[in-house]
Amino acid sequence: MAILSTTSRGQVTIRKEIFQHIGVKPGEKLEIELLPGGEFRGRAVRKKGKIEDVFGMLAGKTNVKLTIEEMDEAIGEAVVEEFQRGVQR
Repeated sequence: MAILSTTSRGQVTIRKEIFQHIGVKPGEKLEIELLPGGEFRGRAVRKKGKIEDVFGMLAGKTNVKLTIEEMDEAIGEAVVEEFQRGVQR
């Protein structure tokens, strides 16, 4: 159990190891739930997004442009190679 101190402004500094334990990085947020008996529970706020949010996120990151057929062929070749590696083990 960690014991934390409050400042005169009512702020609390949470130790790095606590943030690491709950998976919070600098700039991310915590959600605090107030519980009966003067207790609270805190957890990392996880971003909730839509699948559309990832569309285009790699745009401009490469000069390579492939057709759907070329992508299908590359995926097929990778599947065959992985299968052959598995058979050889």
